[in-house]
Parts: sequence; C-alpha cells; structure tokens
Amino acid sequence: MYELDTIDLRILDLLQQQGRLTMTELGETVGLSTSPCSQRVKRLEQLGVITGYYARINPQALGRSLLVFVEITLTEKSEQIFKKVRDALAHIPEVQECHLIAGRFDYLIKARLGGMNEYRRLLGTILAQMPVPAQSNSYVVMEEVKESTALRVVAVKK
Repeated sequence: MYELDTIDLRILDLLQQQGRLTMTELGETVGLSTSPCSQRVKRLEQLGVITGYYARINPQALGRSLLVFVEITLTEKSEQIFKKVRDALAHIPEVQECHLIAGRFDYLIKARLGGMNEYRRLLGTILAQMPVPAQSNSYVVMEEVKESTALRVVAVKK
C-alpha cells in the first residue's frame, strides 16, 4: 500500500471535517496549488484510502429517533452459517451497521427506527432470517453522547 505523507494525512483530516471543501480551499490549507492537491485526492481515492463522500442526515428529520443496538447469539457457528447471516442482514435497510464479533455473542447490529413498533417488526425479521436458532439482547439508546465517522489521522512513527 502507498505510504501516506504528512500532506496526505492533512488532506484526509480536513476532508473528514469538511467534505465539501473545494480543491482550491483544500490546497490553500495544506500548502498546495489546486492541481497537485486534486491529483493527491484522486490518488487517495484510487488507492481506496478515501472510500466515498456522503451527506450526514439528522435522523430525527426523517422520523428515525430510536437508536437500537442488538446482540445476536447463534446456536451453531460455521462459515456457511456466517455467510447466510451476512447475506440476510446486508439487505435489511433499517440495519445501519452489522459486525461479526469475537466474544460472548456473535453479531452486533445498529439500527435507527421510527419507534418501538418498527423495532419489534425489525427484530422479528432479523430472527426469522437466521439460518439457525438465535438469541437476542437489545439496547435502546436513551442519549447519544458521541457519534462520529471520523478516524483519528496521525503520522505513524517508524
């Protein structure tokens, strides 16, 4: 993989904070003219370091004020079962994140919903799509203390 220099890291940090900066503004901030800055950003995209850009939407504006985390524990485990679970959960639109976990349960799911009725239906859908019997534990968020998609960008010392 390409070794990132301090300018690359600064570009990444700035784009995480302000994804709508123009190449001119970004270049001025990191000390480059527009063309070299644009070339660096394109290279970071081509290398897969920058994986996309998106608008962050207030969930309440769309009536999705309920945030729930769900632990799923499977009664059996195998690569085939994990693949079936992955395929099933990947296509449920309310599921924002799903992670296979090493620990006392198997999957951690994050979902944003309009209310408890939607959550009850979602949980039924999830459990019905499990290829083996599964147990669930749910955690309803009362207050969001911090949520961020930003990664800490620092130079790695060798």
